Amino acid sequence: MLKITPYLGILVLIVSIAGLWFPILGYFMLVVFAALLLISPFRGRWFCGNLCPRGSLNDFVVGKITKNKKIPETLKTLWLRVPVFAALMGFMGFRIMQTQGLINQIGMVFVVMCLVTTSIAVVLGISISPRTWCSFCPMGTAQRILGGNKYQLDIDEDRCISCKKCDKSCPMHLKVHKNETKPDCIKCERCVNACPKGAIDFQD
Repeated sequence: MLKITPYLGILVLIVSIAGLWFPILGYFMLVVFAALLLISPFRGRWFCGNLCPRGSLNDFVVGKITKNKKIPETLKTLWLRVPVFAALMGFMGFRIMQTQGLINQIGMVFVVMCLVTTSIAVVLGISISPRTWCSFCPMGTAQRILGGNKYQLDIDEDRCISCKKCDKSCPMHLKVHKNETKPDCIKCERCVNACPKGAIDFQD
């Protein structure tokens, strides 16, 4: 992850809370959308593990009080994720259409969406695991679809000793030690740093 990653969580709090009084802050969400859509075709879900403010909040704040349970596999299925994506995007589009193009009202739509989804993410992060929301986040799903097979982990099987420390370090609860495509890998590099044999790296 980047050096700034642990500090980005403050941004989602500013948008979610201060945005209720200053709706213009909601447009920060458009910057987030644009960034992840530009990055994902080349790096998959790299944005999630390095630049996502909500991910940072959950990793470094919620992570201190989480129950740290296993993320249910049901939440990772596209059967759930695609309808969630369609529902949230549809609702947001519907609300924007009702604003009649007023700048502050459009900004407030983004603020409310940010506040609601962040609240859900925090509740799930505390009761299950910090990255539970990320397993079915609409933006994460979009990145998976656009570039889930890009910038994949490569396991050097000659060096690997099957200690599975990489699995334990993964915030998405992926089976890192298996040499297979992992479209929901968020490229946070925790597994790379956890490997005692230097057997893990990323490849284009």
